[in-house]
Amino acid sequence: MQIEIQLDAPPGAAAERARTLLASGVDGLFTFEGQHDVFLPLIEAALAHPDGVPADLTTNVAIALPRSPMHLAHTAHDLQTLSRGRFRLGLGSQIRPHIENRYGSTWDRPAARMREWVAAVRAILAAWQDGTRLDFRGEFTRHTLMAPTFNPGPNAYGLPPVLMGALGPVMTRTAAEVADGLLVMPFNSADHFRERTLPAIEAGLDRGDRTWDDLEVVPQVICAVGRTPEEVERATLGVRGLVAFYGSTPAYRPVLEVAGREELQPELNRLSKTGDFAAMIELVDDDLLDTIAVRGTPEQVAAEIHRRFGTYADRVCVYFPGSDVSGDLLTALVDAVHARD
Repeated sequence: MQIEIQLDAPPGAAAERARTLLASGVDGLFTFEGQHDVFLPLIEAALAHPDGVPADLTTNVAIALPRSPMHLAHTAHDLQTLSRGRFRLGLGSQIRPHIENRYGSTWDRPAARMREWVAAVRAILAAWQDGTRLDFRGEFTRHTLMAPTFNPGPNAYGLPPVLMGALGPVMTRTAAEVADGLLVMPFNSADHFRERTLPAIEAGLDRGDRTWDDLEVVPQVICAVGRTPEEVERATLGVRGLVAFYGSTPAYRPVLEVAGREELQPELNRLSKTGDFAAMIELVDDDLLDTIAVRGTPEQVAAEIHRRFGTYADRVCVYFPGSDVSGDLLTALVDAVHARD
């Protein structure tokens, strides 16, 4: 199993951080759309290695719906060139309050829109690659104009894969039907993956007349890792806070339902609106924490990741909220994940 690590550095510091993480033997780096732009750190990472990037670079995820498919295609094309063919465009929908109130964009039938954004990005990239006329006419977006002035031409490294992030059954089914890969949302559990995610994948593959060979499944894991119980406990604080934050979101309630803890969601949501984050963290007990996240030594973490996802995934994305995991500790985790193959 390959392991990707979050490139947790802003533009200006991303190149040095990328070099540090890559030295630990990780197979890839990913960014998510948080406090900084999702693409810019990957540009620095792509240029950080003197001999080209010996690792995959992934957006996990770039929020698609507020962006034009044309913008996404241009950025993906250029990052594919900079990374020498190692870029993967991961797209996600976000949830309605963020799309409408943070991005100032439109929320309507998100799964249908995501399906169309994936198709539109692919159509644009294919037109450049093959020299064919661009003629994409969808329900939500249209792309029919491509003068030579704006056409970058074929990419020497081929087309980048387009993946989709998902949690719920409709979006997961859509990803399995149309995308090159599924980025499984990190607020998840082994039971939710087995009971909800896998059936949705099967339904999407069937609807798209596809097989498992047509879809890469990439789970994301929230992780607290250390060599001693004290180190693990220190790393757990940030993990507990993130689980509480995710748990407050109504769209993520199904994960708590599968765990038999659905009553927590409205209470966490209420506390989030009052800003009582300390109380939110207290509601996340160790049992729930270990259901959602993965904690322990590098060897214990690797064993749990393989137990949860090893049958269906050849790659996993891991991040460590609130902890700076690098150097020997990260190398030990990477080695432990690789050793279980």
